Amino acid sequence: MDPRLSFVTIVVRDLARSRAFYIGGLGWPVEFESPDEVVISRGGGRVVVSRWLEDGAVGGLGPIGRGQGAPPITLAHNVATPSDVDRVLAEAIAAGATVAAAGVQRDWGGYSGYFAD
Repeated sequence: MDPRLSFVTIVVRDLARSRAFYIGGLGWPVEFESPDEVVISRGGGRVVVSRWLEDGAVGGLGPIGRGQGAPPITLAHNVATPSDVDRVLAEAIAAGATVAAAGVQRDWGGYSGYFAD
């Protein structure tokens, strides 16, 4: 198999809020939209990111599990410098995100931070 990530789907409870964050706040362009169902954008290059309303996702995926703590998925946005990481985190906060982990130098050699939409 060719190692490739082509499509990421985020199942959301509030599509309007998710749209406001990604499209209105972060400025991601809309590639396709079906009101009250899904909003799809390019995530850079060939990767497509969709926000799919939970009610519709259940029909295609089955029951959606949720629990306490961070969900078992992260989406990476790689940038060149630590100051770029801090800038991206600040832009996400301005769009309504909460910081899950501030930007720090990691044991594996990189500098990264995490936010939740």
